Amino acid sequence: MLRRLFGPLGFAAGIGALVFVPGLPPLCPMRLALHLPCPGCGLTRAASFAAHGDFADATRMFPLWFVVIPLVAFVFAVDCWSYVRTGAWSSVLGAGPAKWIGFVVMAAMIALWIARFFGAFGGPAPV
Repeated sequence: MLRRLFGPLGFAAGIGALVFVPGLPPLCPMRLALHLPCPGCGLTRAASFAAHGDFADATRMFPLWFVVIPLVAFVFAVDCWSYVRTGAWSSVLGAGPAKWIGFVVMAAMIALWIARFFGAFGGPAPV
């Protein structure tokens, strides 16, 4: 059981490095390849700003950060707990009301993405 803990801890350490190390450049593959932001562009930087207490810049980077980040953190924590307990990853968003919450949040992210192309919320996520 202890050995199963290392996978989720390693992944969490990598995410923590992205969030808590200030000044990292944007790492969005879609933005780097196509020069277009993806629906989640700015989310990692928003998480970094929020982790450092800068909620105004977090909102400027990704206006839905206060919904998406806690949801992702919750799903990650539950899936990691399931993996450590049973050795198998579960899918919290795979069934029931959680699935619909995931769909609604993704639809909101896509609506935000489209609205930002038309200049809403300061336009696409800053580089």
